[in-house]
Amino acid sequence: MSRADRLFQLLGILHDGRLHRAADLATRLGVSQRSIYRDMETLAKSGAAITGTRGTGYRLGDEILLPPLKLAPPELEALHLALAIVAESSDPDLSAHARTLAQKIDAALPEEQTAPADDWKTAALPAARAARSFSHLPALRSAIRARQKLQLTETGQQPETVRPLRLENWGRNWILTGWSETSNRFTQIRTDLIETATPLPELFVDEPGRQLSDFNAGK
Repeated sequence: MSRADRLFQLLGILHDGRLHRAADLATRLGVSQRSIYRDMETLAKSGAAITGTRGTGYRLGDEILLPPLKLAPPELEALHLALAIVAESSDPDLSAHARTLAQKIDAALPEEQTAPADDWKTAALPAARAARSFSHLPALRSAIRARQKLQLTETGQQPETVRPLRLENWGRNWILTGWSETSNRFTQIRTDLIETATPLPELFVDEPGRQLSDFNAGK
C-alpha cells in the first residue's frame, strides 16, 4: 500500500468521529506506530481537522470530508461563478466562507489548472445584478429561519407585510416567496427590486392556505 493510499484510509477510519489509538491504527494498517505518528502530522499540516496526541489517540473534527471528485472544466467554471457571486454578498459570513472555499479549491487543483490569484472573482461580472441583489439576503434568510414577518418595499410600490417562506435563485435573480398579509395572497418578489426589508416584532405560525406547501400545490 502506498503512503497516499494509507493517508486516505486513515481519513476514512477517523471519519467516524471516535478516538483511535495509534497502536490500533498501526495494527489495522500493518505499519509501525512511528509511521502513524508521521501520517497524523502530515494530515494535520495538509489541513485535516485532526485532534489528539500520541498518548491519548486521534480523532477527526467536525469538518465534512468529501471523497475525490472529478470536475469537467465547465463544472469548475460554474463553481467559480457561484463562489464569485456569493463572495460579493453583503452577508459577511457567506462572503468569507466563499473565499476560503475558493482558496481550498485552488490549492487542490493541479498547478496548470490553477487560475492566477483572484481570477475567480472576475466570474461575478456577468452576474453583477445578482450580486447587488444580495444586499437584503441576510435579513430575508434570518426572517425565514425565525418565522418573522417583514415589511417590504419594492421599487415604485407601497410597503406590504409579508410572511417570508422561501428564497431561491432563478438564474441572475433571487426570488422571495411569501404570503402577503397586505394583499392576502402569495407573492414572489425579486430581491434586487426590494428597497427596504424591515423585520417586524411579530412572528407567524403555519396556517392552512398560507404555507409553502399550499403555494407549491397551487403551481
